[in-house]
Order: sequence, then C-alpha cells, then structure tokens
Amino acid sequence: MSKRIGIVGIVVEDLACVERVNAVLHEYSSLIVGRMGLPYRERGVSVISLIVDGSNDEISALTGKLGRISGATVKSMIAKTNQ
Repeated sequence: MSKRIGIVGIVVEDLACVERVNAVLHEYSSLIVGRMGLPYRERGVSVISLIVDGSNDEISALTGKLGRISGATVKSMIAKTNQ
C-alpha cells in the first residue's frame, strides 16, 4: 500500500478530553513524523498539529478515532502524490 504525507489539525475545546486524544496519538505514533501543540489560553483551547506519513487507510483510521472524541475537532489534508 502506498504511503502519503499529510497534516492533521486538532483543536481541543474541552481540556477534559486531552487524555483520550493523547491515547489515540500514542496508538498511532508510528504514523506521526512531527507534533506541535500550543495552548491558546485567551480562547481556552489547545491546538495540536501533526505531520503524518502513512497509507490513506491508516491516516483515516487515526483521524476517525480522533473525530469521535467529544470536545475535539479534527481536520486533515493529504498530499496527492504517493511515496
């Protein structure tokens, strides 16, 4: 299966769900090339950006699990070219 590079953005609006978000990220750590997390205290949210490298199915599974966590919003963008 071909691999693609992508970006996953996560906005954590309810800090009570951070533990579940981190558990999913740990489960899919083999896909994560880089991670940056920033608290935005003025807005009461945290923003996490991920660089991922994996198949479409693997990246979709990651974003699907994250998207089912109440209190977090997830969006992804995958490169068109295969590696």
